[in-house]
Amino acid sequence: MSTRIVVATTEAPLAIGPYSQALKSNGLVFVSGQIALHPDTQQLVNGDIEAQTERVLRNVEAVLKSAGSNLGNVVRCVVYLTTMEHFAVMNSVYGVFFEREPPA
Repeated sequence: MSTRIVVATTEAPLAIGPYSQALKSNGLVFVSGQIALHPDTQQLVNGDIEAQTERVLRNVEAVLKSAGSNLGNVVRCVVYLTTMEHFAVMNSVYGVFFEREPPA
């Protein structure tokens, strides 16, 4: 029998729809997609793609921590950009969070 445990933290933006921030099941953590909302205000952060990328990854990090995990355990990460012009900057911030053995 599989187990499903809802993961929730105030250190990341609240779920604003019929979904959970994350679910833990059979030793895996499935994190919902994140956008650049600040958990204290539930508003988009001001700033460029660098600030937005950092906020998103801090949100993911907070959800993982609440689930008893961390970014070092991430096996796959999907990034959506509105334009490829942001790729280099996003990638430089992303690389700070995933320095060694980055996810697929």
